[in-house]
Amino acid sequence: MAERAASAGAAWRVGVDIGGTFTDVVAIRAESNETRIAKVATRPGDRVNGLFDALAAVGLEWAEVGDLIHGTTMVTNAIIEGRLAKVALVTTRGFADTLAIGRQNRRDLYRLDVLPKLLPLVPRERCLEVDERLDADGRVLKPLSEADADDAVDKAEKSGAEAVAVSLIHAYANPAHEERLGERLRRRFPYVALSNRVNPEAREYERTATTVLSASVMPLAAGYLDDLARRVPAGARIHLFHSAGGMASAEALRDLPLGLAMSGPAAGVAAAARIARELDLDHVISFDMGGTTTDACLIADGRPEIATDRTLAGRPLRQPMVAVESIGAGGGSIACFDHGALRVGPESAGAEPGPACYGRGGTGPTVSDANLLLGYLDPARPLGDGMRLDPAPAERAIAALAGEAGLSVRDTALGIVAVANQTMVRALRRITVERGVDGRRCALLAFGGAGPMHAAAVARAFGIARVVVPVASSIFSALGCAAAGMSYSQQRTVRMAPAEWDPGRIGSARTELRARLSAPLVAAGHGPHEIRIEEVALVRYSGQSYAVEIHDPDFADQADFGRRFRERHERLYGFATDEPWELVALRMRAFAPQRENGALGIAAAPMPGGSQSAAGACVFDRSGPVATPRHERSRLAPGQTVRGPAVIADAFSTVVVPPGATLTADRRGHLFMDVGASP
Repeated sequence: MAERAASAGAAWRVGVDIGGTFTDVVAIRAESNETRIAKVATRPGDRVNGLFDALAAVGLEWAEVGDLIHGTTMVTNAIIEGRLAKVALVTTRGFADTLAIGRQNRRDLYRLDVLPKLLPLVPRERCLEVDERLDADGRVLKPLSEADADDAVDKAEKSGAEAVAVSLIHAYANPAHEERLGERLRRRFPYVALSNRVNPEAREYERTATTVLSASVMPLAAGYLDDLARRVPAGARIHLFHSAGGMASAEALRDLPLGLAMSGPAAGVAAAARIARELDLDHVISFDMGGTTTDACLIADGRPEIATDRTLAGRPLRQPMVAVESIGAGGGSIACFDHGALRVGPESAGAEPGPACYGRGGTGPTVSDANLLLGYLDPARPLGDGMRLDPAPAERAIAALAGEAGLSVRDTALGIVAVANQTMVRALRRITVERGVDGRRCALLAFGGAGPMHAAAVARAFGIARVVVPVASSIFSALGCAAAGMSYSQQRTVRMAPAEWDPGRIGSARTELRARLSAPLVAAGHGPHEIRIEEVALVRYSGQSYAVEIHDPDFADQADFGRRFRERHERLYGFATDEPWELVALRMRAFAPQRENGALGIAAAPMPGGSQSAAGACVFDRSGPVATPRHERSRLAPGQTVRGPAVIADAFSTVVVPPGATLTADRRGHLFMDVGASP
């Protein structure tokens, strides 16, 4: 129970989203409903001091904090940049080449100048074998001998590996051999990843690759957590937001660090899903545009889509994760001409030096520079952390690009924004049209520092009629962190056709998953009566590649189970058949809900020195500047309608209402925009 204990003065709940350019922080005091928000510059090389900066920005000391939940790109960046630990792999005899063989897919079908596949993370000399074998149902065909296990441990130690991954054939069906190896390996290695804990599913290559990837980032994650433990005052409760949409304890993520792979984006999606439920929106696309990337996710019936088959830096990553489509198009994305065509991103100016308009030495023309020159951003207002934008270096950066094509600075800025918008439209198509969903009937929920600035243009280009800009949109992912409850998720292969239906086997898998996922909640002090369980059955027609999710399934009634699958398939894809189907996997989520005191939201932050409406001019197309009123968001009255062109601003973000669009505020501070048609 010590984990949950807090001093009487520790009344603040703090959410921190460490982004590529800015770190957002929101602090909420439940008793008085007092809220503080801030943005500070991200410290890429000193994450712990970044947390101290975030607390200082909202005027808090550690003793005043009850819980601090933060998202981080630490694991994602390490994988993308290849900063990984040296790993040894232990597998079943005859399968040491699993990583090298991989799949037949080529990285690039038409380029012969690049390797068709990435090199395996573990070279052949560190791929070790043990003479054991299970069948697909977990029955032991050849036992693991004590001598063979000890020999593998000795060889792993002599290989010089920092961490060890163990992935035995069919260990998802019976983990006994892996657990015995793991017990021996932990006597000599501090970092050991077992496939039955990381990814207890079929598909040997993906399971092995994911387990190796987990082992390769374990030293990094453990080092950060140890640094936190040393420098944060004793008694402070620190949690991390994980990729499946909840918070987890540092101790739980020490052994499963891939849970942090989409930490920050998942927090924004979790907040968007809650807003969708509050506003009773059936289909929503979350649209989070920050300084480095834009992240989009489909939310149906208040639930974000969860995916388990993803890739990161070309490596398979099989974990339950919020299905975020992330693209390199953010405010700091750099524009250039590539073989005569204008390209925006994925290269980014990042936090240092940042876009040229930050005045920190950046020289590349970015999306933020274009937005400033087109009049959407106001240089008289601080952007965040006291930063003011400077049009002069922005104009020099874009003028240099314009000179290459013989265009005006204004037309080049319009081109940069248009190309960035089309890149985002393609991302929306990937999460809707390519999955059989008509994205035009979705609402676009825009947040992040730059999302509301581009949302109307992106919605128009895609065919979406309505944009929702939630309150606190600029620090929305941090708000998602602050509102998170503790949860743990895992998916397990079952593979069962109706003719082989075995409620006992399903019950055993459910019981084991429940015990495994509940254990860290119990360790954090939550009683059994507080723990909630959500289950999802993944079902497909025999021969299909992708499965349909059935929430809260009744495994006792096979006929009803099949009926629900066909109804769900028809709703998603427009058809259903009487062809044979099969239960592929079971996904379970154990969580302790955070008490929801009313709607998710905080008051819009007032602009320093702002006024109800100010004059300005913006450029929306090649016809030139248009007189554009500027409104302070916090002073919009409930029900007030603003007709475009207009700009709505708060302390940290900007909403662009183009000509032909109308915007209305509600009593909670959410903004609803009918984007209309381009005039």
